Amino acid sequence: MADFLRRLLPKAKPAAESADTAPLQESRPAAAAPDSPPRSEIEQLSAAIGQSVGKQRQHNEDSLLAITSAIAGKSGSVPFGLYIVADGMGGHQFGEIASNAAIRIMAGGILRKLHPYLFGVPSQPFQESVQEILVGSVNEAHRFIQREAPGSGTTVTAALVLGEQVSIAHVGDSRAYAMYGEGRIEPITRDHSLVKRLEELGHLNEDEAANFPHRNVLIRAVGQGEAIDADVVTVPFPRPGYLLLCSDGLWGVLSDQEIYRTVSGAPTLQRACQDLVAAANAAGGPDNISVIVAQLIG
Repeated sequence: MADFLRRLLPKAKPAAESADTAPLQESRPAAAAPDSPPRSEIEQLSAAIGQSVGKQRQHNEDSLLAITSAIAGKSGSVPFGLYIVADGMGGHQFGEIASNAAIRIMAGGILRKLHPYLFGVPSQPFQESVQEILVGSVNEAHRFIQREAPGSGTTVTAALVLGEQVSIAHVGDSRAYAMYGEGRIEPITRDHSLVKRLEELGHLNEDEAANFPHRNVLIRAVGQGEAIDADVVTVPFPRPGYLLLCSDGLWGVLSDQEIYRTVSGAPTLQRACQDLVAAANAAGGPDNISVIVAQLIG
């Protein structure tokens, strides 16, 4: 299994080495996260989800998927997780269909490719890397949505965890965050939105971007345009700490520090997700809210 992971995964690198991602520092705090559990004899993933239609929407265009498993034995343990958040484009028909199709098609494609190597004995050399598998799954979802729900679209942020590495595929403005001890929270993904692009070009400062009237306008979405270009990066799983995926219904109304305080102050991951959803709704709940929080222990 260890040889398989070495073949399949590229060497994890800080996200700063990729032009399409936000910086992810390599340094780690010496202290554990505030609620880090005692060390286990085996490495294992734990994850929880939360979702709400919000306070101002009539139906839910968000979709999410969370699959967690582990293989442990004489050769060690291999935590495995697949987590996806997708936000159907508001104002387009079939937004909820697009987001749900995206998570199902991506998960199906990824699991088909990895199943023989995770849960069987590989009989021939593996031909694709994790990053190539993720890109292929995004392209498959893009073609399906264009064919079956024309005019719709969705964001996609997918995290594939193998061992101590996490590979992220990202399109749109849902986000993945790495959360560490001592209050440090860092975005792994970069928004594919008009406001983010204007900010990068220097046309908007941080305060102007926060109050930009067209914050929901995307410049890249699955199902939109002839071809799709997903950002893909592999980074170390945040330890001690958490991996968080969410739609803009969460990060758009809660600051990074509010998100960090809510997660680190919760007694369990499930409670953390519930508290995040409640906080977003208390802040007005202007959009659908979806969140996944994962932790690697052991």
